[in-house]
Amino acid sequence: MSSATGMCDRLESEFAENYMEKLFYFCLKKTSSSTEAEDLTQDIALHILTALNRGTIPESFSAWVWQIARNRYSVWAGEKHRRNELVTGADIGDYEIRDESDNILDEMIHSEQMSLFRRELAFISSDYRNIVVAYYMENQSMRTIAAKLSLSLEAVKKRLQRARIILKEGMDMAREFGVRSYNPEQITFIMNGKDGDKGQPWSIITHLLYKNIFLETYENPETAEELALELGIALPYMEDELEYLVREELLRKINNKYETNFPIVSRSTQRAIYDANKAIQKPLTDKLCEMIDLYMKEDGGKVTTGYVGPEAARWALLACAFDWLKWNWSTEEQGGNVYGGSPNPPRPDNGAWTLYGYETIDWKEPAFVGLHGGYVSHDKNEVIQDIDFGQYKFWAGNFYEKTPEHLTYPELYTLWLVCTGKGEAGEKGYVEKLLEYGYLKEVDGVINPNVVIFDRSKEKPEHAEMSARLTVLKNEINALFMQAPSITRGYVVEQALEDGWLGYDGNTINTIGAYIYL
Repeated sequence: MSSATGMCDRLESEFAENYMEKLFYFCLKKTSSSTEAEDLTQDIALHILTALNRGTIPESFSAWVWQIARNRYSVWAGEKHRRNELVTGADIGDYEIRDESDNILDEMIHSEQMSLFRRELAFISSDYRNIVVAYYMENQSMRTIAAKLSLSLEAVKKRLQRARIILKEGMDMAREFGVRSYNPEQITFIMNGKDGDKGQPWSIITHLLYKNIFLETYENPETAEELALELGIALPYMEDELEYLVREELLRKINNKYETNFPIVSRSTQRAIYDANKAIQKPLTDKLCEMIDLYMKEDGGKVTTGYVGPEAARWALLACAFDWLKWNWSTEEQGGNVYGGSPNPPRPDNGAWTLYGYETIDWKEPAFVGLHGGYVSHDKNEVIQDIDFGQYKFWAGNFYEKTPEHLTYPELYTLWLVCTGKGEAGEKGYVEKLLEYGYLKEVDGVINPNVVIFDRSKEKPEHAEMSARLTVLKNEINALFMQAPSITRGYVVEQALEDGWLGYDGNTINTIGAYIYL
């Protein structure tokens, strides 16, 4: 007898702790009236507690509680129908008598509140959300939840209480999402360095959601909850995406806030840079072209090699002169190399890169001029000869697509052999590939290089008058760099094309912009 009494006492305690609030929401859904829901809840509780006091020990306590709740609701609905029928003559079909749904959540809250409840549940942190889902949706007891989450019973009670306050506040307010939730923005990127094994960062940063996370958190740390609201993304998904971006080193987490882990240049900053660049574009290009013309005149028009004509050679010479002069200016005036600086930091999956973001703009900038290739000086077990080679990539005339992204080392070594007069030592397959690309050309059965060659072994004659003019030009160019230190190759190439100093037609070689140092 005492055992049965103890069981009934425990069930009464469990009922008071885990079911009273749920029963109220069940009744609120059924009645759509707080007053009637309170009365119906008390009626159901009275019948349950009376049965327990009589010694009833159900096999499944939860199923028994909800069966009594449904039965008492049926009685309530029937009585209400009879009362209303006396006045209105309403039909019994106007009232819901039974609800066989097994979904406890649908039994807790009526349809409008259910929608608000789900909305708010999507925007509270996982610390609270997990407990709410377990308690209300999965019908778990607080003790079970505490055990599963390795929390004390008191901690679960406090979090559930706090969650109810947060949810109620949210359900009572008109939730406003940020502009980016319906009008996402675009962003472009420039990356220096080496991709990760999984294509990072390019395999990640092209996603529109990630772009807007970066824009939202740049110099503006936000919590996951704030980001979820701003971008209109349910918090469980947002939390997962944010942790992923932190692992990939595109975001950094400071306490409970997230911030973009690379610089993003704003539209206003880009506009200021653009205006400064346009102001010096013409005078800078004129001086660079004059400097190159002086060199070409001194060289007798051969431009360090007899294989590439002066028209094609100008493309590489203009880009090289720009880079060389800007590098020297930045070293002298800025104390460092604007193109290099410290090495790219190591990244996940064997990557090593530095990323820059740019907000999209509504004006046209000059086409980007890239530089592929570079100085080979890595594993000496693989490299036979260090080779200083470069390929400037121009969008004009679709030249960008006419050469490969990079030459392999065997291809590069074969090109070096031909340039140094040792072409017979090159493997036939690599020679054929270079002929196909256009880095080599065959004339009367003889294979020659089709790139600009800078031969360090040949000394150039010095002319005092020309040297003086070159010094003046260099100083004037440095002064222009001081006015617009962020100017890029694209500006001078665009201006040189507009002025007619650079040109191309159907006979222009594919490999314009390619050079090699011997």
